[in-house]
Amino acid sequence: MLTHVNRKPGLDRGFTVPAAGIHLRPRIAPAALMNQAQLHPRNLKHLADRLQGLVRTHLWAQVLVGMALGVAVGILIGPSVGWFEPQTAHLLGEWLALPGLVFLALIQTIVVPLVLTAIVRGIASTADPEQLKRGGIWLVVYFVVTTVIASSLGIGLGLLLKPGELVEAPAGTAEVVVSETQGDGSVDLGAIPSQLVSLFPTNPLGSMTDGEMLQVVLFAVLIGLALISVPASTAKPMLEVLGSLQALCMTVVGWAMRLAPLAAFGLLARQMASTGPEVLIGLSAYVGAVLLGLACLFGLYALIVWVLGDRQPGRFLAKSGEAQLLAFSTNSSAATMPITIRVAEDKLHVRSSIAQFVIPIGATVNMGGTALYQGMATVFMAQVYGMDLPLAALVGLVVTALGASIGTPATPGVGIVVLASVLTSVGVPVAGLGLILGVDQLLERFRTVLNVSGDLAACTVMDRWLGGSRSRHDEQRQERAVEAIRRRDDADVVITS
Repeated sequence: MLTHVNRKPGLDRGFTVPAAGIHLRPRIAPAALMNQAQLHPRNLKHLADRLQGLVRTHLWAQVLVGMALGVAVGILIGPSVGWFEPQTAHLLGEWLALPGLVFLALIQTIVVPLVLTAIVRGIASTADPEQLKRGGIWLVVYFVVTTVIASSLGIGLGLLLKPGELVEAPAGTAEVVVSETQGDGSVDLGAIPSQLVSLFPTNPLGSMTDGEMLQVVLFAVLIGLALISVPASTAKPMLEVLGSLQALCMTVVGWAMRLAPLAAFGLLARQMASTGPEVLIGLSAYVGAVLLGLACLFGLYALIVWVLGDRQPGRFLAKSGEAQLLAFSTNSSAATMPITIRVAEDKLHVRSSIAQFVIPIGATVNMGGTALYQGMATVFMAQVYGMDLPLAALVGLVVTALGASIGTPATPGVGIVVLASVLTSVGVPVAGLGLILGVDQLLERFRTVLNVSGDLAACTVMDRWLGGSRSRHDEQRQERAVEAIRRRDDADVVITS
């Protein structure tokens, strides 16, 4: 029997809903239920219906068309054709980019509350505290190891293929190299303890305002753990407020997605209008190297799914397509979370408790594609300026890329900003970032696809490693029973014993 506890002021009463095959505690006194009750927030995947229409209408294809048209229009109004004066071309480019700027602003507005609410409610829905404890430790180890491998892969391919030797440094930056190249990339071991302590947010609101995502994640984990440590009746109002905020965020995501094709068109048109097609041609080797690296990383994820997750790689690829296409379209792994969770649970058959815990954290912390890109882009820029990075600088680059990718907000356009800090940390000039701005619009979408694929791969591994006190079949039965209560009472958060 699955006991649902429904309390009103001055009235304690309970009722039971049959749940065949679920062996839970027998019905006990309401006073005892206060300390033994279990919370069931609504699964984030129920908001996937709002994004499902974008998949059915092939949003990814519309984005590709928008990107192609943006390149064409940008070339026509740019300096290579000469139809417009440079000032006029710049003005046209800025107005064409307006939908893209609105799109970026909308996504950046909701990413912090969306990640915060998803992590808190995901932790609160975990029924097995021991599974949560073991899962947190193994998840951190898994994310760190795979991110280090991804960063090292990007650095290794960059050193092997040497795409930067085919591109000339921008004119007038020789003195910039001298003035900006100060660091040697070494790591100050004595500063690590204070840096670790600084990760804990002393001002959570300030961290949210500044977009410091790693601190936001840690704060969300603390709140989630606190909510499962207090009586269910105390935690329920907070979870309901977070559920409402979550639904509002996904509504804004739906609005933003309507602008995605126009955003891709306008942003690329503005970039091509200022740089011309020569940039794309000159950077073709760099683009090819990054795409090759991302393909190798995806192969690594498929191998991990096969060896550690005990799943067929081909089946994993086929089942993950829906989330990957939406990730390409939205350019944000955070905005894709509802679809990613649905794919993990319904198509990859991952336990709901695992998917709701892994994916919200992975959407912000597990950035393998971003780490690979930062490693390769740094090596590329060093080669452009004729710099040889010593071994200490390369080791420092791996560590810096790890920290930067983990703390990168899951929003479009911020990767290039974070890359600037990575370049500075190893002494590579940031003056040449304008070289890769034109191609970053395309590469960022493929990085997002890899980030989402990495989250799904992590789900399959954690599902096999961690398991649970009950079988997946029993978890599904309980979910159906809870969902029946939720539909009857129109409740977002259900409390059961």
